[in-house]
Amino acid sequence: MIDKVTWVRVESGRVLAARSHGKTVWYLPGGKREPGESDLAALTREVAEELSVSIDPATVHHFGTVEAPAHGQAGVVRMACYTAEYRGTLAASAEVAELAWLGPGDRGQLSAAGALVFDELHRRGELTG
Repeated sequence: MIDKVTWVRVESGRVLAARSHGKTVWYLPGGKREPGESDLAALTREVAEELSVSIDPATVHHFGTVEAPAHGQAGVVRMACYTAEYRGTLAASAEVAELAWLGPGDRGQLSAAGALVFDELHRRGELTG
């Protein structure tokens, strides 16, 4: 089991996604917890490392948890997903090749776990563009 936390950020009907160097699939921003790290600590650290912004801890809300086959490796990924406001300007860090705002027609570009979150956003009417 690959245990991750992710940030679900929707603006103007599109969800924020990141693509790592050398990869073709898009992921929701976030990553693996370090030993003993809480979800909030992992989320704020990963988002800062990947996107160069600060999560506002007072606005963090659990969106849901999904499980799906891991992309490009054996096993299953479990993603605890959170929404939150942020401070700063979004920018891809050295870990991330590029950022994109994905809309309803872009589901097939996401990892399997990301696609499950995408489906829930669509069901809630949050994806419009």
